Amino acid sequence: MEAFGAPATHAFLPPRAVVREVGLRDGLQSIARVLPTAHKREWIRAAHAAGQREIEVGSFVPAHLLPQLADTAELLAYAKTLPGLFASVLVPNLKGALRAIEGEADLMVVPLSASHAHSLANLRKTPDEVVAEVGRIRAARDAAGSKTLIEGGVGTAFGCTIQGHVAFDEALRLMQALLDAGADRVSLADTVGYADPAMVRSLFERALRIAGNRLWCGHFHDTRGLGLANVYAALEVGITRFDACLAGIGGCPHAPGASGNVDTEDLVFMLESMGVATGVDLPRLLELRQRVAGWLDGETLQGTVWRAGFPKTFVPTAGVAA
Repeated sequence: MEAFGAPATHAFLPPRAVVREVGLRDGLQSIARVLPTAHKREWIRAAHAAGQREIEVGSFVPAHLLPQLADTAELLAYAKTLPGLFASVLVPNLKGALRAIEGEADLMVVPLSASHAHSLANLRKTPDEVVAEVGRIRAARDAAGSKTLIEGGVGTAFGCTIQGHVAFDEALRLMQALLDAGADRVSLADTVGYADPAMVRSLFERALRIAGNRLWCGHFHDTRGLGLANVYAALEVGITRFDACLAGIGGCPHAPGASGNVDTEDLVFMLESMGVATGVDLPRLLELRQRVAGWLDGETLQGTVWRAGFPKTFVPTAGVAA
């Protein structure tokens, strides 16, 4: 008989999942203050010590546009010194990609918005122009003999605060176009928190039929309180990697009202509670959250596990992340 409080084994859920920390990029880009590089290094070091093995350390964008991320090259170099850490960066164009290749990033995420209006506001390119840029990035990567993987991230896949409705067919067309242009992997993002679990199941099931194991990640926002429910829906159809921000910070500067990424601590807690191993030491992660909260004093932070604590019945899953 199973011990009371031990994580249940659910045949319809995967045994392991990866939580990719994106707070250093997606979180900090939405906060006006510039966090000192020393604090960011400490964040990376502590997250790694807590068991996180995939961290998006920043973005190669012009410093005058996002001074919060101006030290990305230094952070990438530091992340590369930590054993077993898979370090990714966001790149909006070929110029940024060349910096990622030079810095030997393990992966570069190229964002594409399925919303034409958001794409122009965020990247000053149409979605199909972004696809063409991915083709150029792939050619440059291959010419350099680089091992840096390319992930095409399809954002606003469930709707847009500027444009409104985004057709699933358009999101899937663009995802296929990214693969055809040379992306090694693709991901789907609910950039503005419009998705619900039924929508997530429908789109991800269709996307898996197209991309298979190259559908790499789900990115959800908790803007309307459905972030974890949406993760669960994606988990049920076979997605095993999810972006999250420590303390639920972040959003999208070019999508009004797109606040609140899924909270890393709450996501890890939910997964571990269900018997899905993440490899993350949750108490150590909460210690890091407390430090980051001190650095970001006065900013709006999210999350519930840090406030409520663990249930007496909670037993973390034994095992490591995929």
